[in-house]
Amino acid sequence: MQVLKFGGTSVATPKNIELIRKILDEKTANSPVVVVVSAFGGITTLLLECGKQAAGGDENYSKPLAEITQRHIQMVKSLIGLKNQGKTLSKIRILLNELEDIYRGIYLIRELSPKTIDRILSFGEIASSTIINDAFQDKGYNCRLANCQELIKTNSQYTRAQLKKEETYKRIRKHFRESEASVTFAPGFIGSDDEGNTTTLGRGGSDFTAAIFAAALKVKQLEIWTDVSGMMTADPRIVRSAYVIRQITYEEAMELSHFGAKVIYPPTIQPVMEHDIPVLIKNTFHKDDPGTIITRDVPAGEDRLIRGLSSISNIALLNFSGSGMIGVPEYSHRFFKALSAASVNVILITQASSEHSICVGISMDDAKNARQAIESEFQVELHASRIDPLLIEENLSIVALVGSSMKEQVGVSGKMFSTLGQNGVNIKAIAQGSSEKNISVVIESNEVKKALNSLHESFFLSDKKKLNLFIIGVGNVGKAFLSQIKKQRSYLSKYHHVDLCVAALANSKKMYFESSGISLSNWERDLKEKGSKMNLKKFLEEMDTMNLRNSIFIDNTADEMIANCYEDVLKMSISVVTPNKIACTQSIEKFISLKKTGLRYKSKFLYETNVGAGLPVISTLSDLIKSGDEINRIEAVLSGSLNFIFNNYNGERPFAEIVKQAMSEGYTEPDPRIDLSGIDVKRKILILIRESVINMEMEDITTIGFIPETCMNAPTVDAFLSSLLDHEDHFRALYQKADKSGKKLKYVASFNKGKAETGIRMIERGHPFYQLEGKDNIVTFNTRRYPEQPLVIKGAGAGADVTASGIFADIMRIANS
Repeated sequence: MQVLKFGGTSVATPKNIELIRKILDEKTANSPVVVVVSAFGGITTLLLECGKQAAGGDENYSKPLAEITQRHIQMVKSLIGLKNQGKTLSKIRILLNELEDIYRGIYLIRELSPKTIDRILSFGEIASSTIINDAFQDKGYNCRLANCQELIKTNSQYTRAQLKKEETYKRIRKHFRESEASVTFAPGFIGSDDEGNTTTLGRGGSDFTAAIFAAALKVKQLEIWTDVSGMMTADPRIVRSAYVIRQITYEEAMELSHFGAKVIYPPTIQPVMEHDIPVLIKNTFHKDDPGTIITRDVPAGEDRLIRGLSSISNIALLNFSGSGMIGVPEYSHRFFKALSAASVNVILITQASSEHSICVGISMDDAKNARQAIESEFQVELHASRIDPLLIEENLSIVALVGSSMKEQVGVSGKMFSTLGQNGVNIKAIAQGSSEKNISVVIESNEVKKALNSLHESFFLSDKKKLNLFIIGVGNVGKAFLSQIKKQRSYLSKYHHVDLCVAALANSKKMYFESSGISLSNWERDLKEKGSKMNLKKFLEEMDTMNLRNSIFIDNTADEMIANCYEDVLKMSISVVTPNKIACTQSIEKFISLKKTGLRYKSKFLYETNVGAGLPVISTLSDLIKSGDEINRIEAVLSGSLNFIFNNYNGERPFAEIVKQAMSEGYTEPDPRIDLSGIDVKRKILILIRESVINMEMEDITTIGFIPETCMNAPTVDAFLSSLLDHEDHFRALYQKADKSGKKLKYVASFNKGKAETGIRMIERGHPFYQLEGKDNIVTFNTRRYPEQPLVIKGAGAGADVTASGIFADIMRIANS
């Protein structure tokens, strides 16, 4: 004997029932089959909705009833030939007429009792099993319809009836001893009490029915056919990388089911577990998929600690506390007794060891009843202030990590909490059973998607980390950066197990979001055509609302307004990567505040490109300081544009022409005065000083200018270039003075003995700066460990590609942290 169960989706359409026929053709060749079926997809919801409308006095209850009628009649006509249709239609119309009479009664008395709910809901399974059985008989199958109201006996706890196991098993065995049918169809979900009243078995009742048949008949395996290919590591609607669990234990399956996994329900497991009957979860629509097998033990060698993740939404937390509770055991007893009397189901419990508080998780639907029950029970203590007013937090969810091997491994809970903390998910409550088969946490409902994805990545895809990038600024640097991502994605995925997803792009005009990732082949077109008007506040709000794990905000601009929002971004537990120097060169208080905010909210604030574009200047300096070294002196050429200009100016071509060349080759800002003023270099040396744990402000740095003031005050860029030409003698004189003494002109930033300055210096032969060519930068650190020969960092310090590579390096530091 074999037992198979097909859910509502599997029997929702004639096409789906044809798939069932193909499955049964394979099964009946070996032995007789019991097929438990659910109501047609969506019918149970319509039946209940119709009842509620009738009980509420809404005459429109007839509309869902008409839909129920139409669905069943259409199924008969689609599944059964004309010759035999009449008989089945007659059966269904009798059922529907009886159902209509019941609804009419509900409407007249305005009452929908649990007993009546069971009566109306039973019509779904009775009608579907009747139609399907007759359809298979019409096709020539030797099949029979079992009456589960006669076979399955329960108590009278309507909507959640308890099984009378011995009597039920006895009836089932007797029925099949006398049956010669190859296929027996049975309606799931329903039974009857001792008075013959219809009862239902509660949520997942059809699965439970199948398990009852399997246990009573002691079959070798129970098969649950559904619309998914097995139990999954997480809900695939939330976690796209979720995959099917090939094998799982009974206890793990029950834990996952209890915490929201709807493939199978906990009551289903109990009957088969008693007889060690494996449960196979299969996909009706992909019958060749292997599915999930549920057994008592997982085979040796199956070493995954965690089997799956699950979650329950619509949770409220009751916080019951007060100093009068300490050392008084009756409070706990009375608290849970009051909830039980109010029929409030407790999903999660945690209690402080001080006995000062009890925290329980319940359905939000029960929150009002729970409050009334507790306040009624403890009204004397509340009035005397021995306990505090009941605190209820709503809009919460429970996320559970399940695995029977967790008890044998140290650090699972630590990894869970660390993963959630790093992604800014605040934990409201924690519960872990002594069996250590699950760890449950209560979090805000809007954090569930990020929490599940982060935990799934950490425990199931630990070899791959997804980073979600929110990028503002797609000019030269931004374009180069996106090009590098496109080129390196497959390499990073294959060799470094990092998946870079561009979740948002913005320029000064448009912003465009795509949580699944923006195509880097058409991003310019998509930004232009699909993007909405750029608004920084809305950009940040949308980024926060998307709530993606491992999010990084990338600012490729020099915009002060954007720099001023970094602290808000860090408070979202979103890391910040930027070449924008403004944030790091504002007041020392703001700089320190940014650092502290990042630490507090587990977010990174990285700005390597602030100083040396792609050169590892800040990271090297940071490593020196972390290891206990002390900075004595810093000397640096930090402007690639100025170095390019002085390396190419020899007095033969006008200084203004060299500046124009630097502009055309992209080495300067559109307004070259920003570079030539030395303000950029001043900001860079300030950042290095602050990274050396020395507090200094911009005004503490002396700047020695070399551009005549009349040039700097020119009204336009063209006027500035013209003014430079007028002052050519000034620049030629500077060059000739250095050349005569065998030196070269370099724009140098320095810090020594608490003093900092920037300006032109004549560099003698043999100095590390003398041979610095092109647009290269160079930084030298004299420290306690490098007192005589400095630590030197040298390389390209300007250009879109180099800066983009520095941004890329910061992102990889976050990926590897």
